[in-house]
Amino acid sequence: MRFRIDGPPDMLGFQPYETFQLLIETGGVDRTNTLLIAACDAYARRGKPTAPEMEQFEALAGRLFPIAGPQARAKGAAILGRAEMLSPALEQLVVDNIGEDLNQFLSGAVELSEPTMLDIIARYDVPGAATIAARADLTNVVLAKLFQMNSRKVYRALAANTAIVPRGAYLSALARSAQMDHMVAESLAKRSDFDAALLAPAFFDLSDIDRVKVIQAFAHRETPKAPISKTIEQLTVANAELTKALMKLFSENRRPEVTRLLSQISGLDEVRCGQIAHDVTGASLFVILRAFGCTAYDGLKVLIHATSHDSERSRALADFATLFGNVTPESMAYLMSAWRGEVNLLELNKPEYKPFVEAAPRRAPANTLAPAHNPVVDQAIEALARIGARRAS
Repeated sequence: MRFRIDGPPDMLGFQPYETFQLLIETGGVDRTNTLLIAACDAYARRGKPTAPEMEQFEALAGRLFPIAGPQARAKGAAILGRAEMLSPALEQLVVDNIGEDLNQFLSGAVELSEPTMLDIIARYDVPGAATIAARADLTNVVLAKLFQMNSRKVYRALAANTAIVPRGAYLSALARSAQMDHMVAESLAKRSDFDAALLAPAFFDLSDIDRVKVIQAFAHRETPKAPISKTIEQLTVANAELTKALMKLFSENRRPEVTRLLSQISGLDEVRCGQIAHDVTGASLFVILRAFGCTAYDGLKVLIHATSHDSERSRALADFATLFGNVTPESMAYLMSAWRGEVNLLELNKPEYKPFVEAAPRRAPANTLAPAHNPVVDQAIEALARIGARRAS
């Protein structure tokens, strides 16, 4: 097999191996550096080598890399890393010599062998492991090793990797990580294959849109009995009195007093109640209102005063109006218990707690109103219009 390094790519072939050996032994480090870079470049241009060609190049590279200079080794490894096909031995040479370009190689390689991936993980090379975690060709063995790493960077990559199906032990690990790292929670919230209800503990770390996704994940869904339900049942506050008091406080922008009121009736700590009182999106306040059994009509009157007044408000109110009908007070009580860390959210994976999905989608009737014209929203807005500029009393 012959390898002529000065010819065009389609003419490449190997010179007698003994020739390279002689040049290596008699040429010194400078000659070795030149030979290494030229040989790696020729191999990378070769396309898909035959088995004998790869075997002979392995022997040549294994002889050149150890005796070449540091810069030549790094350059040669970077060039070799662009080759169409590398054996595990050649991959190892690239990994061992490429230096600071390692992560670029790990992410850009068309194929990466399991031994190479496991070697990077075994070194506890966190940046390298995180780069591997973003690949789409991970084996179960590699995945298991990655999930064993105690690294936020690795878990963020795993959470964003849609090639990984979140189920079983992987689902549990991702859900736990989301409770401790808001970036993991944000990535999982954007995935259609992840149950957003499991992100309940990270609710206050999520964006406005993702908070609503968490609430929507409880729609048409049974939940285990929430520990906080006992607290809610023991309260003697009537819904009408509660909504009236909240509407008055929000209309007068007395949010610190809202915090104290929620702290007294909800069983949540004062810090959490402060977050709810100052949440101008209304998502967390919706959870409280629905958990206490408020209807859409009464709940929306509170939310209109509590939320920010911008162009998206009507759409948000329409979404909340729909949610009042789709989520039960029991499920929102369960979400509140999740905020307090009282429940094991992984119970929601049991068949009896899966969201109800109709067997076949039905065509919506022609007279169905669009969310923007939800009659409950319209009624609530009309009621406020009648109040006019007067404060709620």
